[in-house]
Amino acid sequence: MNAPANEIALEELLSEPYPETVELMKRLTGDILILGVAGKVGPSLARLAKRACEEAGVRKRIIGVARFSDPAQRDLLEAAGIETITCDLSDAEQVAALPQCTNVIFLAGRKFGEVGSEPLTWIMNVIVPANVAQVFTKSRIVAYSTGCVYPLVPPDAPGCTEETPAAPVGEYANSCLGRERMFEYYSQKSGTPVVQYRLNYAVDLRYGVLPDIARTIWEGRPVSLAVPTFNCLWQGDANNRTLLCLEHTSSPPAIMNITGPETLSTREIAEEFGRLFGKPVQFTGTPGEKVFLNDASRSMKLFGPPKVNAETLVKWTADWIRAGGRDLNKPTHFQVTDGQFLDEANANTKTAASPQAVH
Repeated sequence: MNAPANEIALEELLSEPYPETVELMKRLTGDILILGVAGKVGPSLARLAKRACEEAGVRKRIIGVARFSDPAQRDLLEAAGIETITCDLSDAEQVAALPQCTNVIFLAGRKFGEVGSEPLTWIMNVIVPANVAQVFTKSRIVAYSTGCVYPLVPPDAPGCTEETPAAPVGEYANSCLGRERMFEYYSQKSGTPVVQYRLNYAVDLRYGVLPDIARTIWEGRPVSLAVPTFNCLWQGDANNRTLLCLEHTSSPPAIMNITGPETLSTREIAEEFGRLFGKPVQFTGTPGEKVFLNDASRSMKLFGPPKVNAETLVKWTADWIRAGGRDLNKPTHFQVTDGQFLDEANANTKTAASPQAVH
């Protein structure tokens, strides 16, 4: 794959179906309903599903559901052949009125702004999933979750596997475990096949842990070493894996860690960005003793290695920033280890990728 030169090319790459995803669409029965389609992941995922169906020569309805506070996002989806429905997923009656689909992908959730508005976080991360799980009992569901439900581990330790017991830190991570428990409860009650999709740091060049570190260096700020190691994955790989997981749902729910195959060093990645930019790199802070690390061996065995590796992602990110590529201003806050997440506006006051977490 060539590095994307602009946002049109980037969107094309993010929504490019892999051959195995096209083959999946030939086998998969039913339409696809994507809940929370207007977020960071949803638009490219919806277009990916549509393109995979077209390449497979099959007809499926791809339906995106969201509040669509930005009408332009809805227009773009519809222009790509995706049906859209406006719905407040916190309203049980509105959820019940949605069309029943064989395949449901649940993307809705709240991360930023948790501090000071914890009740809303619990509504979005627990009540909304309960609304959905009660309605779509006859569907396959891939439900987005986060690696933050796992305990923190030493920076040089193996990552948490799907067998690692949950031990969330802070209200956000606990609410995410609550989301999983809602899907788990209704899966067991109704036999709904589910995958709990534990994604840890997706990168799409306009956001993600690698752009966070890179922009810190580009802007001449010091890089915090509070979180000395991390995992990440190209969003295009995460998108394809989302659809592929529809064939791996089960009751009780299956758990799937989704991230890159390696543990990356914050210092080494920062130094590489410094080399690519021709800029000095400054560091601040003491390396922390505990971090979020996930082991994605299970998904690697099922789906193979990522099509875009970390080395390529670093180069693409550097090229994107040098060329003035857009930043979505949605920092990952990957360095937070105390479970406290500020809102988007306050996030801009952080120092160089200062402590903060998932999808």
